[in-house]
Amino acid sequence: MTVPAPPPDRLPDGFAVRLAPGTQCRDGGTTLLGGSPFRMLRLAPAAQALLAGDRLEVTDARTAALAARLLDTGVADPELPPAPFPEVTVVVPVRDRTDGLARLLAALRADPGTAGCPVVVVDDGSADPAAVAAVAAGARLLRHPVARGPAAARNAGLRVAGTELVAFVDSDCVPEPGWLEVLAGHLSDPRVALVAPRITALPAGASGWVARYESLSSALDMGTTPARVAPLTTVSYVPSAALLARRAALRGGFDETMPVAEDVDLVWRLAGAGWRVRLEPSARVAHDHRVEPAAWLRRRAFYGTGAALLAQRHGAAVAPVVISPWSAAAWALALTGTPVGVLAAGGVLGRASWQLAGRLAAPGDRPPVRLAAGLVLRGTAASGRTLARSVTRHHWPLAAAAALVSRRARWLVAGVAVADAVSGWRPLRQEIDLPTFAAGRRLEDLAYGAGLWLGALRARDPRALLPAAPPPVSPPRQPTR
Repeated sequence: MTVPAPPPDRLPDGFAVRLAPGTQCRDGGTTLLGGSPFRMLRLAPAAQALLAGDRLEVTDARTAALAARLLDTGVADPELPPAPFPEVTVVVPVRDRTDGLARLLAALRADPGTAGCPVVVVDDGSADPAAVAAVAAGARLLRHPVARGPAAARNAGLRVAGTELVAFVDSDCVPEPGWLEVLAGHLSDPRVALVAPRITALPAGASGWVARYESLSSALDMGTTPARVAPLTTVSYVPSAALLARRAALRGGFDETMPVAEDVDLVWRLAGAGWRVRLEPSARVAHDHRVEPAAWLRRRAFYGTGAALLAQRHGAAVAPVVISPWSAAAWALALTGTPVGVLAAGGVLGRASWQLAGRLAAPGDRPPVRLAAGLVLRGTAASGRTLARSVTRHHWPLAAAAALVSRRARWLVAGVAVADAVSGWRPLRQEIDLPTFAAGRRLEDLAYGAGLWLGALRARDPRALLPAAPPPVSPPRQPTR
């Protein structure tokens, strides 16, 4: 499936961007380090003069080009202008969940930003269509006699929408007031196709250990930091539980052949066509998480099966481990546990640092060896965390098989499992105890990994299990002159 190319329109005058948290200014402001994937941008003197401090406002074609470059590399985030209530059609796919539908529609009517918006409810083969129709009174109701899946339901609503903007909200969600106005601020950028809020746990949800774990570590919660969304970045996708979209960008809509991961596929198709996709966590939508243990684990396994479908469409973008060859070699040598192996790993990292320094050096300048070494060590540490996560999540069947035949592997797997649980728990230690978090983490990873392998076996395609190399660290570039 294809999506249309974004319009050639530049960012409008008055649009402003600000350097993202974590972006470093070096060399007196001539060099920017940051973004995802990590990049190094060297500003020409004219560009440096345009970027006053950490903020840039668009006033002409030059500032628009620089602001666009900063956005597309992830080193800057947009400042959201005040947005009036957007003209938007709200599309709600539902199947049998009448209580949730009633709760959602009541929340939409109570929010001044959505109270007057047209609402399209798409009944995707509910067992009791009359009950859905009764709850949906006042909204436009479409019905699929037989369930066709959430992608088909959303597409049905998209086709009848009469507004430029379309919001998709699942029937187990409750948006916070004002969420649409916040998201709509991003649409002042003509190349933004899709923007997503943060998905949080419904405050009045069920109690129990799964509920406590899910409220802090849900797969739907993409975090608290605004981000560019694209494959192989820190935020590689956003869930379709709640989205605001530009209808013109969604020509063709969601892939109806995908029972799962259709939201990831849409995001990646949009990014591939040149559109921008954003996560805006200051807008929040609460979600009624599954908290019954068996249902929760089945859902995690179901999510895992989607990786094989994504691999068929997007190849290495779905790789569970992204690691450079030199990082892989360094870790393989270090894990031998021998002095020779450790020394050889240091040699590999030293050579990688020297090569990177040569690529980063500006013409006529000395290679920035210290900077390159820091980047190599940072990348090696990140790849180590990725490998450790893979042991307990994506590739746990291989780790379990190794542990059965090797005492050394048993100790290594056990140590990784404990370290992973502790590192994930530490930022949340004021809100959840370690045993509960560790149990949730390990069970969730086992379920997801089982679904990942099951999906790959069904598809007879191993690409969802294979590692990939990261995009190269960008050499210095001058985004404008």
